[in-house]
Amino acid sequence: MQSDQIKREIVDTAHALADVARIETLKHFRGGALGVENKLARGFDPVTIADRAAETAMRAVLARRRPDDGIMGEEFGTTPGTTGLTWVLDPIDGTRGYLSGTPTWGVLIAVQAETGPIFGIIDQPFTGERFIGGFGMGAWQRGEARRPLKSRPCAALSQAILFSTFPEVGTADEGEAFKAVASQAQLVRYGTDCYAYGLLALGQIDLVIEAGLQNYDIQAPIAVIEAAGGIVTNWQGGPCWNGGRVLAAGDRAAHAAALEILKTC
Repeated sequence: MQSDQIKREIVDTAHALADVARIETLKHFRGGALGVENKLARGFDPVTIADRAAETAMRAVLARRRPDDGIMGEEFGTTPGTTGLTWVLDPIDGTRGYLSGTPTWGVLIAVQAETGPIFGIIDQPFTGERFIGGFGMGAWQRGEARRPLKSRPCAALSQAILFSTFPEVGTADEGEAFKAVASQAQLVRYGTDCYAYGLLALGQIDLVIEAGLQNYDIQAPIAVIEAAGGIVTNWQGGPCWNGGRVLAAGDRAAHAAALEILKTC
């Protein structure tokens, strides 16, 4: 259990990280040379100058503000800490969208304790939106505008709007399980990366289903969605803060209906 002072420090530091990441990512977005490199020998998993610059900037803030905490970042790996708290950073979630010029990518910042993420931010620098969750609070803000996060009710899959980043959704078997849920949904959309989780927390959509995620892909969304009253689990109904197969829902009835299908995979 963190003291009120530690909670304030975490919240203030998380906002400071998001602020510096905004500066670094917007320097290059829809600009010139991004220095794109492919991480995979087969397929395409890009990393850009902006990914590395944003994580470097965030790590510099942590070195000043919270030097004893651990860090787990997508681009520069793990730095151990001594406080029991670890900052989980994805400097650009949705690099494919970033280099394509779509405003669906985001900066993901989470604080992980022994039991999972306790605070998180999904930040979309280009639209200026920030989704915040943890310590009993969930909020959306853009500039001076601010309102509470609240996921919406959805009693049945037939009423659900379902999002996923890729139509393939992992392996062939995982893809078939996803299609079984999608066939019952009212509407299915693709390609929104972490922005989909923000929309779920905002009460705009009902379900996000993905597979093959890393811990830095999902920890911030977990904190934000849970703060909005939603639920995030793996496809068996258990914790998913280490990544893997993810089912996020704004309503427990919709979650249960989707889980009944996905857990057979």
